[in-house]
Amino acid sequence: MSTLDTDLVTFTEVRPTAIARATDLGSVQVLKHGNLFLLTDALGDIHNDSRGLGLYRGDTRLLSCSILRVGGSRAVLLQTSVGGNFRGGIQMTNPSMDRNPAAKAHPADELTGRTIGISRDRMIGGGALAERLRIVNHGSKPATIPVDLELGADGADIFEVRGYPREVRGRLLPAATTDRRVTFRYDGLDGLQRLTHVAFSDPARVVEPVTELAPDGSDTGASIRLRWEVQLGPAETRDLRWVSWATERREPPAARDRGTAASDLAALFPDPPHVSADEGIAAYHAWERSTTVAESDHELFNLVIKRSVDDLRLLINEGPGREQRYVAAGVPWFTTLFGRDSLITALQSLAFRPQLAIEILSVLAAYQATEVDPWRDAEPGKILHELRTGEMAANGELPHTPYYGSVDSTPLWLILLGATFDWTGERDLVDRLWPNAMAALDWIDRYGDRDGDGFVEYERKSPRGLLNQGWKDSSDAIRDRDGRQCLAPIALAEVQGYVFDAKVRLARLARMRGETELAERLERDAETLRARFEAAFWVEDQRYYAMALDGDKRQADAIGSNAGQCLWTGIVAPARAALVADRILGQAMFSGWGVRTYALDQPGYNPIGYHTGTVWPHDTSLIASGLKRYGFEEASNRLVSQMFEAAQRFPDFRLPELFCGFDQSEATNPVPYPVACSPQAWAAASSFLFVETMLGLRAHADRGELELLHPVLPPWLGKITLTNLQVGDASVDLLFHRWRGTTSAEVLRKVGELAVTIRL
Repeated sequence: MSTLDTDLVTFTEVRPTAIARATDLGSVQVLKHGNLFLLTDALGDIHNDSRGLGLYRGDTRLLSCSILRVGGSRAVLLQTSVGGNFRGGIQMTNPSMDRNPAAKAHPADELTGRTIGISRDRMIGGGALAERLRIVNHGSKPATIPVDLELGADGADIFEVRGYPREVRGRLLPAATTDRRVTFRYDGLDGLQRLTHVAFSDPARVVEPVTELAPDGSDTGASIRLRWEVQLGPAETRDLRWVSWATERREPPAARDRGTAASDLAALFPDPPHVSADEGIAAYHAWERSTTVAESDHELFNLVIKRSVDDLRLLINEGPGREQRYVAAGVPWFTTLFGRDSLITALQSLAFRPQLAIEILSVLAAYQATEVDPWRDAEPGKILHELRTGEMAANGELPHTPYYGSVDSTPLWLILLGATFDWTGERDLVDRLWPNAMAALDWIDRYGDRDGDGFVEYERKSPRGLLNQGWKDSSDAIRDRDGRQCLAPIALAEVQGYVFDAKVRLARLARMRGETELAERLERDAETLRARFEAAFWVEDQRYYAMALDGDKRQADAIGSNAGQCLWTGIVAPARAALVADRILGQAMFSGWGVRTYALDQPGYNPIGYHTGTVWPHDTSLIASGLKRYGFEEASNRLVSQMFEAAQRFPDFRLPELFCGFDQSEATNPVPYPVACSPQAWAAASSFLFVETMLGLRAHADRGELELLHPVLPPWLGKITLTNLQVGDASVDLLFHRWRGTTSAEVLRKVGELAVTIRL
């Protein structure tokens, strides 16, 4: 770091601003790489509004305001572009200052509108955000152009941004500034001081506090304003650059206000990180090389698949431990480790990227619960629900360190272990994780089945925990046919399916390991569970399965998508599968884009309700796979086709976390859900499971075989090629071709010992 004179450092009080609750994620730009992500408006600005805009890391908002003004005004947007998800560009110009039509013939002497080119290029790498502002004078006269940048950092925990109330929060310390540097400081209640640094390439002419409201009367959250005067002749260009990043330190309270001695300047003004596009480019190239490639004769389909591949890479986080990484659930609210989300994402992605499953299994095993802790809903053997590292979790305001309130993460972990072995044949992985598998099995039988009736149920113990602990975890998600919400303990239909599938898969692994007695017990358990499930969950007068049993063992018999996921697990009796399929594809459940979580003819249906009528792509993908499992290829392909159609109608060909359940006849496009995460992991990975389902891919790596079970391409796909499909140590390229209603399959290339069995 260059030597700084303490006399040149100014400390400015930071004006507290009320944290606006995020209620609408429309029209936001997202960049992410590693654990740092950026959420801005279309102009690249951050301000205190209902979208939760900001620069985030570790569940903390590092920048809550970054507003650019050129020529005294916000710019006019021309276009935006995103490259590789970690960098993006915004092209803008200055607004017209005189709207009088005569001004077109007689432009003003000063800054004529639309004569200044403004580009804002941003890139994330090395744990920092680098920005380059390029200003070009396209006018015929020299111009002096004022450039203002207003900055603010509130240090908000992401739960605060989402609207979780706090009685007391930490303290904003005075910001430290020079003409090239700004450092914001927030003293958290957890004893950690979080610092946000911004370093500039050029000295600002003015560095001053912001005391006034924005021109429109809003409070943007700005605390510091920097100003440059850019002088440009005709056709001249000038660049301004800055880097934003964060550090943390833990100090005794008496030392935190100091910050003025020369010895403190190194902490206040550390050297900026180096940010290079090479890091991101290399990461995405490596990701693409090690991921199965799917290409078809349908250009828009290819764009959806490419977006899914890139989005999964975007969502990769480093940690939580050394040499660990995982796929975060979704930007912005769930950019952390979620058990259920990461497990389902890995299951959906096995045919495209089995390494992801290995990483997820290992990370979650490292955090498997070992003790009873009611505050965190933890019990021995349980797989976590959610891990948070922000101030509120560290301070004990939330139980997320980690929180274990998920009834399904544990059986899903076992399902993934079995499925990963099918695709990789890695006996060493199974042996290494076998103690974790036995602990998970013990949790299912001892803690999951709380009353010994053979069903796994949930009931929260933590006062800050979730009331509902399946994937439909909103408080109003589980109902009976009269619309009444059900009381815990609750046994979900799909969770019984997960447990069934987990025990079937674990039995195979036990037999492979020579543990025959355990394998036989698990097989008996699975068949007993299937029989009990049929007796307890089938609703005869509705010819459908209840979504759950409540605390009194009464059926929560509202019609929902839960039974569709039961098809995916294989617990449904074959004789009843057609009834489930018919209901799923009926008008009340199928919106024309995907499967609603809750049927539209049920009391309490809400097409904008989080789990009471919306469409979730991951849910539809599992249901489509289940339909295929029971032989309903046409119904399965109908779901696949309509979800790909929906993806093509969303920005950037990106499926969001969920969208509204309005019928296709009511709207020409799927209706966005206002605060859906996008990108979101299991939404992105849905595309992969749709492809696997269409093509009937089933791997048996331990015996060197890949089965293609009844591959059926829908009418809009003529052919699809899979390149570098990994099965164990072998790889294969496959071509699927549709001709006159029949799909054929051909092996184009094969490396290693692998038998490909085609069952048309």
